[in-house]
Amino acid sequence: MKTILYIDGFNFYYGAARRFNLRWVNPLQLAQLLLPDCEFTAVRYFSAIVKADPSDPSKISRQHTYLRALRTLPGIDIQMGAFLQSVKSMPKHPLTDPVERVDVLKTEEKGSDVNLATALLLDAFDNAMDCAVLMTNDSDLAGPIRVVRSRFGKKVGLINPQKRPSRVLSGISDFTRQVRRGVLEASQFPDQLEDAEGAFHKPAIW
Repeated sequence: MKTILYIDGFNFYYGAARRFNLRWVNPLQLAQLLLPDCEFTAVRYFSAIVKADPSDPSKISRQHTYLRALRTLPGIDIQMGAFLQSVKSMPKHPLTDPVERVDVLKTEEKGSDVNLATALLLDAFDNAMDCAVLMTNDSDLAGPIRVVRSRFGKKVGLINPQKRPSRVLSGISDFTRQVRRGVLEASQFPDQLEDAEGAFHKPAIW
C-alpha cells in the first residue's frame, strides 16, 4: 500500500524522543517497524528552527545535526515553520487577592500543523498515496484527516508518540500504533552518518 509518512516534529520530540531520552531517531525506520505492510514512498517532516538559548548554547547546533541526519533518508521533504515571541500578561504565582499580574515572554511554534495539513490534503488531491500515516497526537489535525478519508477515500493511520492517544484522532483513524521504548531504541540512526558534506556524528549529549 503506497504510503506517505507525515511527522509533526515537535509533537514527536516532546511526546517520545525527549520523554525516553532517545533523540537520535530515524522516523522512517520507526514507522517501518510499526507498520511493516506499508510501502513508504515519501517522508514529510514539519518543525521549526529553535531559538538561541543562553542556558543551552548547543541547542541550535544539535537541531542542525538532526536535520542533517533526516536529509539522509530517501524521499524526505523537510518544511520548517517559525517560533514567534510575544509578551503575555499572566497571573503571578502564588495567586493573590486581588490577582497580581506579570508580563511573561511566551514563545510559540507556528506553522507546522498548518503546513502538515496542507501537504496532507494536497497529496490526497493529487492521488500521491493510498494511505497517510501521521506521527502526531495533535487533535487540531482532525479536520484534514476527516476530509482525506471521506472526500478522497484514503486510509489514515496514526503513530502516537505520547502516553495517551487523542480520543478524537483515534476515533477517526483507520488504525493507531503506540510508540514505546523498545521500538524507539531499535529505530536510532547510527552514531556516525555521512552525506555530501562528509561524515558527522550524533550529538555527544544525546
